[in-house]
Parts: sequence; structure tokens; C-alpha cells
Amino acid sequence: MRQVFLDTETTGLSHENGDRIIEIGCVEMFNRRLTGNNLHFYINPERDSHEDAIRIHGITNEFLQDKPKFAQLSDAICSYLQDAEIIIHNAPFDVGFLNAELRRLGLAPLEKIASNIIDTLAMAKEIYPGKRNSLDALCTRLEVDNSGRTLHGALLDAELLADVYINLTRGQDALLMDEVPTTSGLKGHNNFDFSAFQLPIIQATDSENLAHTKVLEEIMKSAKKVVWPR
Repeated sequence: MRQVFLDTETTGLSHENGDRIIEIGCVEMFNRRLTGNNLHFYINPERDSHEDAIRIHGITNEFLQDKPKFAQLSDAICSYLQDAEIIIHNAPFDVGFLNAELRRLGLAPLEKIASNIIDTLAMAKEIYPGKRNSLDALCTRLEVDNSGRTLHGALLDAELLADVYINLTRGQDALLMDEVPTTSGLKGHNNFDFSAFQLPIIQATDSENLAHTKVLEEIMKSAKKVVWPR
């Protein structure tokens, strides 16, 4: 499965009042492995950023003056996001801004471009009800190193979100098993007698038992509830 972790920085908090995207950062993951095929653009928003927004992301109006406008980047952005499962922290915010930009150009909304959109904030609230679930709070809770995050940046935040998501969902794919075909479709083997085979029993070594215990401890840290301690 192709997944894309996405984050934006904006001129302010309200796309309804004309605020625009100034930075977009995307990190690609395929089958739970980061590919390095990332996307990152600074964007000329054709308006000034609010002072409060600049204090958060540190991107000045002067820096953005010579950057391409969203209309010039829309084809590359839409092509990159096409048919991907897009993962965003506080998805309604970023999706709202992206859809406003796409709507100005007469393009389809993000929901039509992506195969699915996942909100990790909603996911975290379900796993950790009543706790702080900002990206920084999750990094601390899940032991994701965010020491380089002094200001918000779209690409850095997308990279952190990828690490957070992997930790939030750790252990899920370990519960999945490849489908085993039944012997009913194999001619001549429906009634094969396996009793003649003596299968060896291989005991785990001490180091393997220790490694297994460490994996279980990591799953217990990140999971909402586990049943094996019972």
C-alpha cells in the first residue's frame, strides 16, 4: 500500500477568510517502509502571512516572494497524491486549505484524488482519550525524536508524523497472516497423510527469548490494551 504523510504551513488559520498555503511537505511510505520519494514546495501565497503565523513557522513574506504559485505546482502535487492513502495530523485543517486551493483552479477535491484520508489526531484521541495529542505530545509519548523541531516546518512535521504513525500502528501487521490456500484445489492431495513426517521441535535461544520480550514491551507501550499479561 502506498501511503503519503502530508503537512502544510499557511498564512493564517482560516482559508474561508482568504488564508493560503505557503508550504507543503509529503513523505512517501510503501508497505510500511519509507521510500525517500518525498515532495516539498514553498509556495507564493499572493498575500502576506499573519504575524502570529510567522512566529509559528518562521517563513517570512520576503522569502516567499520569488516562489512559485500554487497554480504552477498543482499538477505535480495532484500527480504525487493520486490514489495514495493520505495521512494527516488534524486532517480537516490541511484538507480544508488544499481543497480551497484546488477549488480556485477548478480541480477535484482531495477526497477525489486520494484513495483514503486518515486523521492521526482522531486516531490518537481514540487510543489516548483525555490526554494531549498534539504532534509534539505524541512524539514524547512514543519516544520519537523531535529535538530538531524548534519551528513548524511542513516536511519535518510530515517526517515526524510518519514515525508517530508507525509507532501508533505497531504490531498491526504482525497480526496479519498470509492467506493459506486450501488443499481442495490441489488434485491428488486432498487426503495426503502427513503422519509419516516427524517434525523437529526447535527451542528458542536465550537471546531470541530476550528479543521477543523486548518486542512485546514495545507493543505494550504503544497499544491501548493488550491481553497477554493476564
